[in-house]
Amino acid sequence: MRLPPHLPLTLALGLLAWAFWASPTLTEIAAGIALFLFGMMSLEQGFKAFTGGALEKLLKRSTDRLWKSLSFGAVATTLTQSSSLVSVITISFLSAGLMTLPQGIGVIFGANLGTTSGAWLIAGLGLKINVSAYAMPLLTFGVILIFNKAKPMKGLGYVLAGIGFLFLGIHFMKEGFEAYQDTLDLSQFAVAGLAGLLLYTLIGMIATVIMQSSHASLVLTITALAAGQITYENALALSIGANVGTTITALLGAVGANIEGRRLAGAHLVFNVVTGAIALIFIQVFLVAVEVGSGWLGIRDDNHTMRLALFHTLFNLTGIVVMVPFIPRLVHLLETRLKPKPVKLDSPKFINDNMLEMPAAALEASRKELVRLFGRAYDLTAQVLNYEPGQLRRIESSSELDVVPERILNPDVDELYRRKVKPLHGLILDYLARVPVQGKRAQQLVMLRVANQQLVEAVKHAKHLQKNLVRYLNAANPHLRQEYRQIRSRLGKLLHGLERLSNRSEDGDDVEEMSLLLDDMGNDLEQHDIVNNGRLDELIRNRQINAEQATSLMNDNGYAYRIGKNLLAVARGTFLPFEELDTELQEELTLQPEEIRAVLGDLAAREHSPEEGRS
Repeated sequence: MRLPPHLPLTLALGLLAWAFWASPTLTEIAAGIALFLFGMMSLEQGFKAFTGGALEKLLKRSTDRLWKSLSFGAVATTLTQSSSLVSVITISFLSAGLMTLPQGIGVIFGANLGTTSGAWLIAGLGLKINVSAYAMPLLTFGVILIFNKAKPMKGLGYVLAGIGFLFLGIHFMKEGFEAYQDTLDLSQFAVAGLAGLLLYTLIGMIATVIMQSSHASLVLTITALAAGQITYENALALSIGANVGTTITALLGAVGANIEGRRLAGAHLVFNVVTGAIALIFIQVFLVAVEVGSGWLGIRDDNHTMRLALFHTLFNLTGIVVMVPFIPRLVHLLETRLKPKPVKLDSPKFINDNMLEMPAAALEASRKELVRLFGRAYDLTAQVLNYEPGQLRRIESSSELDVVPERILNPDVDELYRRKVKPLHGLILDYLARVPVQGKRAQQLVMLRVANQQLVEAVKHAKHLQKNLVRYLNAANPHLRQEYRQIRSRLGKLLHGLERLSNRSEDGDDVEEMSLLLDDMGNDLEQHDIVNNGRLDELIRNRQINAEQATSLMNDNGYAYRIGKNLLAVARGTFLPFEELDTELQEELTLQPEEIRAVLGDLAAREHSPEEGRS
C-alpha cells in the first residue's frame, strides 16, 4: 500500500500544531527558529544581488593560492553569514572552469572556519544586548528598500531585513528558553561521559539536517546554554554534531549538481567527518585548549557561551591544519572515485540552472558549451569537405590537405545537423535568454548569442556548398576541378588552424598571439576570394569555364567564404577569454596583413631561439 505523498508533512504539521497548543513557550522558541532561518534566507537573497560583479571578481582573483582560497572562504562566510551562498558560488565557478578543484576545496575549508564567526557574534553580542530593539528599525528600512527597483538597493533591503529577522529570532529563542526556567529544567536530561557526547552529537546532526542550517543549530544551542537548559559538555557535543550535520545538508544539495558539485560535496563530507572525529576523540585536549585560550582572551570561567564559541573555532581550525596537507591526495581520491558520466549528444556538459544566479560563471560555462558546439560544427564541416573523421586533427603537413579521396562521400547534413548541432544550439540559446546580466556582461552575452547563431549559419552554408563540391571535386574540366579542390583545401587549412588554436586556448596560451593568428587566417580568407581577387573573371575571360559553371563557382565561393568568416568570428568570441581581450587590445591588433605576418614571424623565431630557450 502506497502512502499519500503529503502524509508525512501533514502529520508533522499536525504534531507541531498540537505542541504549540500544549506549550506556548515552545511556540515562542519555534517562532524564533523560524524567524532566524527566514532571516538567513533573506540575507542570502540580499548578498546574491551583489554576486554579479565585485564578489565574483574577488573570488576569481583570491583563489590562485591555497592560503588565498582559505582566506576568501573564511572572510566571505563571515561577511555574508552564509556558508551555503559561498558554496553555491564556488560550485558555479568550479563547474564553469573558473577555478580548480583544489582551489574550491580551499574555499570550502575556509568557509567552515568562517561559520564560527556566527557563534562569536551571538555569544558576544546577541545574548548581552536587547537585539530586538535594533530589529524593528532594520526591518522597517529593509522592507522599504526591498520595494526599490534598483537591484543593489533591493539587495541592501534584503540584507537589512535579514539581519532584523536574525535579531528577532535570537530574541524569541532567548525569551522562550528563559521562560522554561520557571516550568521545566531541561538540564535534568543531561547525559554525562562518552554516552552523552555521542548522543548530543547525534542530536546536533539531526537538528542541523531538519533546519538545514548549522547557524540555526548553534544559535539554539547557545541560547539554551545561556538559559542553563543544557550543560556545557552537552553543548560542546551539539556544536560538533551541527558541524557534521552540514555535511548531510551539502550531500542533499549535491544530488542535482554536476560532477564538480558532487566532488566538492565529497570534500566537504571528508573534512567535516574528520574534523568531528578529531573533536570527539581529543575532546579532553580541546577542553584544556579552551581553558588556556579563555585565559589569554579574558573569558570568565562561568561564561560558557563564549567558551563554546572558542571551542567551535579551535576544532574547525584544527581540522584545516590537519587536512590542508592532504588536499592533493583528497583531489586524486575524488577524481578517481567520482568520474563524470558520458554526456549525451543532446545534453549540455557545462551549463546548469544552478549557475544562473552567478552571471560570470553562467557566461563562462556558456562559452565552454559553445566551444563544444564548435567541435560538432567543425566535424560536420570536415565531413562535407570529404575529410575522414579526425583526419584534420592528425595531419602534420599542409600538403595532406590537398589529397582528394578516390571515393567522394555525400553525408546527410540534415540528419547530422538534427542529431549533433540543433539540440545543443537550442539549449544554449534558451540558457542565454535566462542569464540575468547588465552592463559589460550584457555585451558578452550578446557576443555568445551571435556566436551560437553563426555556428548554425556556418553549417547551413556547408550544406549548400556540399551539392556542387561533391559534383565537381573530380570534374572532367581540369580548371573547375582545381578551383573546387582549392576551396576544399583552403577550408581544410582553416579548420586545421582553428583546431590547433582551440587546443592553445584550453592550455591558456598568449591571448595576443592567438588574436594575431585569427587575423592572419581572416586575411588569408580575403586574399583567396576568387570574386575579389580577379580569378573568376580570368576563368570566364579565357573561356575555361562556361556561364553555368561560373555561376555555381561564384555561389560556392561565397558559401566557403561565409563558412570561414562565421567560424573565425565564433573562434574570436569563444576561444579568447572575456577578461583578457578588451577594447584597447582589439584596437592595438588592427594591423595590416604584412604587419601581422611580421609579428607572428618574430614570435615564432623567439620560440625557437637557442638563447631564448636557455633563458
